Amino acid sequence: MFTTNPFAELSSFIPVAAMQGYVVLMVLLVIGGTILDMIHKGSAKYFFENAKKSKKNARRSVSSGTKAGLAVQTLTNEVLLSAEFKNPQRRVSHLLMMYGFIIFVVTTAVMIFSYPTAADSTPGYLPLLWHLGALMLCIGGYWFWFVIRVDVSAEGQPWYRLTQGDIFIVSLLATATFGLIWSIAQSTGAAGWDTLFFVLFIISSTTLFSTVLWSKFAHMFFKPAAAFQKKVTKADGSQENLPDVPELSAAETKTRYPDIPEYMGDNPGDMGLGIKREAPQHY
Repeated sequence: MFTTNPFAELSSFIPVAAMQGYVVLMVLLVIGGTILDMIHKGSAKYFFENAKKSKKNARRSVSSGTKAGLAVQTLTNEVLLSAEFKNPQRRVSHLLMMYGFIIFVVTTAVMIFSYPTAADSTPGYLPLLWHLGALMLCIGGYWFWFVIRVDVSAEGQPWYRLTQGDIFIVSLLATATFGLIWSIAQSTGAAGWDTLFFVLFIISSTTLFSTVLWSKFAHMFFKPAAAFQKKVTKADGSQENLPDVPELSAAETKTRYPDIPEYMGDNPGDMGLGIKREAPQHY
């Protein structure tokens, strides 16, 4: 099962051109949704204006070599290793989902465009990686949703409460889950069930890639840019012109803002102990 290309089996019922056209359409939806998101939220305008402001307030110049080094550092820490997550569980969950998503999407495209039929002899490692990517997505995603994210219930928000920002994670998990079940049903010859879960797989994947404007899908493209800009402003000294913001748990903050509630820890047992935790983050 894990070494069988599910899309090659599907080509007996759906034309290869239709499968390839669907993938191209999803890519165009992501690009279009991201552009509309930038226009709607003014993200690009914000970054350019903030860059101009930082350059104006800079206390020292930053060489091209230094900027290149900061770009590599951003790519390594914030993108490849997700070092911005201080909570180890949240970080591992995010990495599983990120790399699972990349493996899942890339192998899907390769199998559909390079080995779309059973006669093409798909290399065994490709469907193996496809299933592995889906499993990584499910492990990281369900761990996030039922173990890590459930902590927000301490703030009066139960795990089953859905918001617009949850469209991405829910549709992503549904895509990986239904994709795996579809593949299992197909390989075991479960007639009817394979069709049902394939339809659910298509519905969830279409939702995932067509709701970029309303979900937090586009957020993944802005985070590296924001992280790089922050490093540059720190290097050129423009951040030094900003007022210092103390930690929420600091005595100074408690004195100046006595009404701010203390954050709780990541475990329910930390409640009321004044242990700082990261604010809930969503995909």
